[in-house]
Amino acid sequence: MPLADFVPLIPEIFLAAVGFALMLAGISLGRRGTRPLIVTAVAALGVTAVLVILFARAAGAPERILGEMLVIDQLGVFIKLLILATSAMALLMAAGFLERAGYGAGEFSALVLFATVGMFIMASGASLVSLYVGLELMALSVYVLVGYFKLETKSNEGAVKYFVLGALSSGVLLYGISLVYGTTGSLDLATIRRGLAAVPQDNPTLLLGILLVAFGMLFKVAAVPFHVWTPDAYEGAPTPVTAFMSVGPKAAAFAMFLRLFVIAFAPEVEAWQTILWIASAATMIYGNIAALTQNNVKRMLAYSSIAHAGYALMGLVAASGTGLWAVLMYMAVYAFMNLGAFGFVILLESKGYAGETIADYAGLSRRHPGAAALMLWFMLALAGIPPTGGFMGKLYVFAAAMEAGCVVLTVIAVVMSAVSLYYYFRIVVQMYLKDDEGAAPATLLRDRWTEAMIGVCALVTLAIGVWPGPLVEWAKGGLQALGVGSSG
Repeated sequence: MPLADFVPLIPEIFLAAVGFALMLAGISLGRRGTRPLIVTAVAALGVTAVLVILFARAAGAPERILGEMLVIDQLGVFIKLLILATSAMALLMAAGFLERAGYGAGEFSALVLFATVGMFIMASGASLVSLYVGLELMALSVYVLVGYFKLETKSNEGAVKYFVLGALSSGVLLYGISLVYGTTGSLDLATIRRGLAAVPQDNPTLLLGILLVAFGMLFKVAAVPFHVWTPDAYEGAPTPVTAFMSVGPKAAAFAMFLRLFVIAFAPEVEAWQTILWIASAATMIYGNIAALTQNNVKRMLAYSSIAHAGYALMGLVAASGTGLWAVLMYMAVYAFMNLGAFGFVILLESKGYAGETIADYAGLSRRHPGAAALMLWFMLALAGIPPTGGFMGKLYVFAAAMEAGCVVLTVIAVVMSAVSLYYYFRIVVQMYLKDDEGAAPATLLRDRWTEAMIGVCALVTLAIGVWPGPLVEWAKGGLQALGVGSSG
């Protein structure tokens, strides 16, 4: 393969090279130099963002590269820039956390960059092979990040559970890919689509392959019944890792979902639409109901994350232009409001772990009124209350589902959104109505980098809530890469 074919991969190659350099630097520096290493990683992400935009503009129309295994298009640009933003914010939130915990930042930063490269490949994959390779690179990096606190039992336990179940889901996905390949004779997404159009729709091997691919992907977005790893992994992971894995990998997984099902499996839409309808309903119901009884904030946000995956799946179930760009918009909104909420979990430290129990928030409005107001804002956003970005995100996916005739699914979503108010407002009640006297209140730490990221998340969530137009148009532009009309 000519060397020139690798030129469009310069963003990914650059990130990987910086990752290796950071890993070597981390070995030599150990626990010293945490913030310079974090700044270097964030700067690399910024340079990568510029490279992504430049190569996208140079390509103009969608361009297939690397033996047509990857594609440069607006969908990839949308997801990549979102991933870069979330990765940078997670790294900045992690700096002070790592210093307090006494862990080095070199390996941590390198793993985040390697995971970002994997997510890039997931966002731009035009072949089942490239999509699978990107997925595994991302997953292996996140497995290690979850267990990064080697001396913490919960961190090790969460990593092991995530790894075992992740390996199982990867095997299921790979077997599904092999069945699709055996039926169509191709691994290229566009060629698979043409091949499926010529295959009888009741072909059992093909249907089983699509079913297994769907199961594998549902695991990656933490949808029911493939969600069981999520609470333990979220609780055990260092909180900045939990914040990172709750948004970046999920956005990349939904981009992979779009490429697989909207491009490759479009001729079998009726088969996979039913599967995703059931998964969406079950995920919303279980995620919200299970969150009701959680006293650990990270576990509560884990079940909340499961529920939000169900909301996002509604856009895929609609299988329309409106539904598909609504998925992209929802991922962007969810990333910022969830990162903001986890930022406060990082700052509110209790007994060596960041603000883990809801009781830790008692009386926060009297001790830190500004912080309590921002936490209230993120709880409103996650619940989907106007004028937050969370409301706009839900509005568009709900509208897309109604437009597609999924009335029952929309009713379930609205009812479950109402249910979510209870557990989100348990934190609000603690902050504003509970008295922390007679107890040892958790200390809100001063960490300017984390505080700045919380402020950014709050501003973005507000901006999308009151002026969603630019994000909607950007999401519609990303949708054009899939060859679907952006109605609505």
